[in-house]
Amino acid sequence: MNPSTGVDGPDKDPVDTGARPADSRMECRICWYLYDPAEGDPIGQVRPDTAFDGLPDDWRCPRCDSDKSSFLRSAETLGSTDRPHQP
Repeated sequence: MNPSTGVDGPDKDPVDTGARPADSRMECRICWYLYDPAEGDPIGQVRPDTAFDGLPDDWRCPRCDSDKSSFLRSAETLGSTDRPHQP
């Protein structure tokens, strides 16, 4: 059981579904591929200026083939108040 969701299944953190700016860069937590909306994804035929939330539901990481739930907001795009606490 995933303690953060209370649901049986893989221990995945829930996807950040909060509002994020359209220009937010998203980073794959499996292979660290950085999705930059300004560039899109030429391999997946995603046009430049496509926000991560605007990607098709079946879009996969072009480097490791992980699904969208494996992506987290890049530390580069987090504001100082959003940064995780570093011990």
